[in-house]
Amino acid sequence: MEEYDGRHSVMQGTSMTDGYGVTRRTVLIALGTLGVAAAGGLVAAPGTAHGQVLGQNESVEEAMKRLFGGKTIKDGSAAIKLDIPLIAENGAVVPVFVTVDSPMMPTSWVKHIYVVADKNRIPVVTRVTLAPEAGRAFMGANIRLGESGDVRAIVEQSDGTLLQVKREVKVTVGGCGG
Repeated sequence: MEEYDGRHSVMQGTSMTDGYGVTRRTVLIALGTLGVAAAGGLVAAPGTAHGQVLGQNESVEEAMKRLFGGKTIKDGSAAIKLDIPLIAENGAVVPVFVTVDSPMMPTSWVKHIYVVADKNRIPVVTRVTLAPEAGRAFMGANIRLGESGDVRAIVEQSDGTLLQVKREVKVTVGGCGG
């Protein structure tokens, strides 16, 4: 039942509905009204996500207390390998790798690996959360170091035991050792 009116093909006896009696025009009007209402602030927008302000301009001691409370941190040099250059030519991109020689069993595993830069304005540079299914406790990342100082790798076991190793890293300007 198609007719031709000289310029367009016209369907007789049909309407542009979706089977529920709603036309495209009705949908467009509703969406336009909703858009105007949202732009005018009449429709409540979802809550804005805010980053949690943690660790900015805090000392390493404050960061350690915030993260671990008063728990003692044992020397982990037998179990933790911290691979980081002794001299960083570019403090904006310093590669760091942490490997922990520990079984990743459901009863005992490495829960978190933290990398802490003592002289940074935000000392806790990264935290990696692991599960026994990971199979091996390892992490690698590029971190930013604001200036020369100690970099620590702190490992938290599933039983709450804390182990750490640290290494001094010298940040140079333009690759000069001075």
